[in-house]
Amino acid sequence: MFRRRESVPFAFVAEADHFRSNVAPPPKEPSTRGQIAGRTLIGLTVAAGFVGALLFGMPSLGAESHSTHQVPRSEAAEGH
Repeated sequence: MFRRRESVPFAFVAEADHFRSNVAPPPKEPSTRGQIAGRTLIGLTVAAGFVGALLFGMPSLGAESHSTHQVPRSEAAEGH
C-alpha cells in the first residue's frame, strides 16, 4: 500500500573494499598423528556401520523372501 519515497544511502556498499583488512589470518596448524588416526577410525566406524546395516537389511529387501515364507494364520482369520 505505502511505499517509502526516501532515498537510502547505500554508499557504504560501494566503499566496502576500503574497509577490508590486509592482515592475513594465521597459518593453520598441521594435524598430529593422533588427530589423523582419530579421524580415520571415526570414518572407518561410520563406513562399517553403513555396510553392516546394508548386510543386515538386504534379506528384508529381497522380494523372494516374502513369497517363500508362509504366514501362520489363526482360526479367526480363516473365517470359521
